[in-house]
Amino acid sequence: MKNKDKKDLFTKSEIELSKLLKDARDNLFNLRLDLSQNKLKNTKSVFLKRKEISLILTALREKELENARSTDVRGKKE
Repeated sequence: MKNKDKKDLFTKSEIELSKLLKDARDNLFNLRLDLSQNKLKNTKSVFLKRKEISLILTALREKELENARSTDVRGKKE
């Protein structure tokens, strides 16, 4: 995943990130299946896909925390 793609992840909505996460997990499953059947030539692709999934999860969590901060109802002490 290129740096530009990584930065784009943090600008996407939660729905888009969820869809990307589902697609990446499906792709990882297929990569592992190919690896076990000795069809996979580039074994590093499994590692790279796992890194991509972790970036997506990080972006999702950041969005969750951002939403929690904006809906936080606690008042400041005055």
